[in-house]
Amino acid sequence: MRRVQAVCATAITLLLWASTGQAQTLTAAQAKSHIGESATVCGKVAGGRTATSSRGEPTFINLDAAYPNQVFTILVWGDDRKNVGELPQVGGRVCATGAIQDYKGVPEIVVRSKGQLSQ
Repeated sequence: MRRVQAVCATAITLLLWASTGQAQTLTAAQAKSHIGESATVCGKVAGGRTATSSRGEPTFINLDAAYPNQVFTILVWGDDRKNVGELPQVGGRVCATGAIQDYKGVPEIVVRSKGQLSQ
């Protein structure tokens, strides 16, 4: 009986440890199935644009395919640009960490700080 209790306690501990661990890493294509979750999404930068005439001056970084066929978008608001630093260039690989949201059928992560991006 003690052995069964020990095995159960170990299993529960491992499950709790795994659930509080690092965010999972996904491809840009996989992100669509993980809306509402926090994760790291990685892909190839296919295009980017800063909408200087739009409210908030958002910068859109599209992964794996250029707009309007983007697979995933990294969004950086104008007020956050100074906190984010250098943005990835077209053709480079980038990962963004954060909450995956849906915007008009395209998954996205809003990046507000440098620590959310890795190249």
